[in-house]
Amino acid sequence: MVPRFKTVSDWEQAEALMQPCLIRVVDNIRKRLENSTYQGEYKEVMEPIPGYQLSLSRSEVKVIVDIWELCFQICFLDYQPSRDQEVQIDPSLIDETGQLDWQSLENKAQYLVNQVFLNLPDT
Repeated sequence: MVPRFKTVSDWEQAEALMQPCLIRVVDNIRKRLENSTYQGEYKEVMEPIPGYQLSLSRSEVKVIVDIWELCFQICFLDYQPSRDQEVQIDPSLIDETGQLDWQSLENKAQYLVNQVFLNLPDT
């Protein structure tokens, strides 16, 4: 789902956050794949918005993860992929000087990527 921004400020902050968010997501996926029985393959997609998908597979099991949706969950406060909602930046990702809080970003990215892997089918 294409996010709708609550304020212009949220849109501007999202522009600054999405690239670091993507980098942290991909790096955390790489780390998890190193110790996983699943194989991962990235694919560029154009719809509903240009972005990337991660295909996780093992035997006959295949799970598709929308990388942008994962980034949106990290970047935005209480983001729900299936809901049409206005989004706002998670304030915990911005420090008191208005700069990106790298540790908060890493913590949230690591947590959500771990959730993806913890919810993969065992069989």
